[in-house]
Amino acid sequence: MRLTKSEVPPDCSANLVDTSLGAHFAAAAAQHPEREFLIFASDDGVTQRLTYGDMVERATVAAHALLSEFDVGERVAIWAPNNVEWVTFQLGAALAGLTIVTVNPALVAAEVQHILSQSRAAGIAHADEWRGNQMTEIVAELSPALSDLRTVIPLGEWDDFVSREHPVADLPMVDAGSPMMIQYTSGTTGQPKGVVLSHHGCVNNARMMVHRFELPEASRWLGVLPLFHVGGSVINIIGTMSVGGTLVLQDKFDADEAVRALEEESINYVAAVPTMLLAMIEVQREAPRDISSLCAVMGGGATVPPEMVRAIESGLGVPFGTMYGSTETSAMVTNSRLDDSVEDKSSNAGPPIPQVEVRITNPDTGAVVDVGSVGSIEVRSFGVMMEYFDMPAETAAAIDEDGWFTTGDLGSVDDRGYLTIRGRLKEMIIRGGENIYPAEIEKVLHDHEAIGMVAVVGVPDERLGEEIAAFVQLRPGHACTANDLEAFARSRLARFKVPRKWHLVDEFPLTPSGKVQKHRLDESIGRALLPEGD
Repeated sequence: MRLTKSEVPPDCSANLVDTSLGAHFAAAAAQHPEREFLIFASDDGVTQRLTYGDMVERATVAAHALLSEFDVGERVAIWAPNNVEWVTFQLGAALAGLTIVTVNPALVAAEVQHILSQSRAAGIAHADEWRGNQMTEIVAELSPALSDLRTVIPLGEWDDFVSREHPVADLPMVDAGSPMMIQYTSGTTGQPKGVVLSHHGCVNNARMMVHRFELPEASRWLGVLPLFHVGGSVINIIGTMSVGGTLVLQDKFDADEAVRALEEESINYVAAVPTMLLAMIEVQREAPRDISSLCAVMGGGATVPPEMVRAIESGLGVPFGTMYGSTETSAMVTNSRLDDSVEDKSSNAGPPIPQVEVRITNPDTGAVVDVGSVGSIEVRSFGVMMEYFDMPAETAAAIDEDGWFTTGDLGSVDDRGYLTIRGRLKEMIIRGGENIYPAEIEKVLHDHEAIGMVAVVGVPDERLGEEIAAFVQLRPGHACTANDLEAFARSRLARFKVPRKWHLVDEFPLTPSGKVQKHRLDESIGRALLPEGD
């Protein structure tokens, strides 16, 4: 049935399960205990290979150790890069009924203090250092001022911590609707908020994603996304176990190591930011390896232009699937189908995953708009967050009484229910009374041969209220003027949509998930690209 209104009903082709993460993993381990679950190569070159049986044993021991320090329901932070201990901690905390608070290892002291204080974390497990970030020193410095923090677990002493004698008691029955973790939003628009996600939401989000992409049993996945983000902790960890698969985990993204793993570990699937995939293609082009085991790659986080879709599919020789989601929705909202056309994958983010409803509303009236009209993207599903932690007003503003979550994004749906992202609601530029959507302009500018990356924002203007500014990062070996770019834009956009201010940047401020932090873009960033003759 073709839609006439922008409200997409739920696809019921897959059923939800009512289970906690710990029970979900225990069931997978019971089904195939000897199958490899996690492979991790550490910095010293030692590769750890853990079966499902190994991992459920480690997680159970970790659960007992954690319960000797914390009460069921308490919040415990983990501040570390991807490693075996991180995965063990996530699964052990799930079995223990604790809520983990994930912390980006790149954060500095003030940012970490905000998260630990706002979440009222009772403990923290942390690495010693990460890329020069002295985490042990920072935790020692912060601890005296954090009244709720009573236990610090250095991950360098993790084996000692879990091997101590602990009271042996039955692990709790963890309700699927209880909190599983708190992740702090990326902060594209300001101070991050703690997003409380349930076991039910996270487990089922991963299951619906693998259902949409039709990923087979025993798939081998490459994990390049950070575990502190839903891409790593939900899509990779829970997605892998949902098909009885194997996760080959990297501590950080390295294109050379990623391509080596594709060959040596016979990887079938990779979920990554598109720029990671392009970097892997460059490595493969320079030093080809046998990556014939690869079946598909998935990515998202921003609109993916057609030439990038084609480059990924031709460079890796497999289909590319696009994704759209957010931390507040436990990860995915929509996924394209792997056999969708290049035009579909580049122009939209696919239909909602099973059991998810999407609608587009008028931001002023709340009314559902006609198909094709741009409005506020709203989502209702099993995966919508429980709350912004300890922020009832912000939670009420984001989720209405009927369970619809306002994403803050602008978009439209076509009559098939495929979603197109048009930009952020707060990023909409109003220039002389005209509503202008940055994503539309960015998509056009991506087609310019000299532009590698672009972000469009509104800047104050005395006459028009706002003016359009484009921040561009050029491809290596390319040069152009403001006149060149303006002429290009005018050939493809209405005059009122053409940027009047152009700025060159060497690099963009990015969130951990690879999105441009547009609130940090102003005319002090980069250098003005002047018209010819100026």
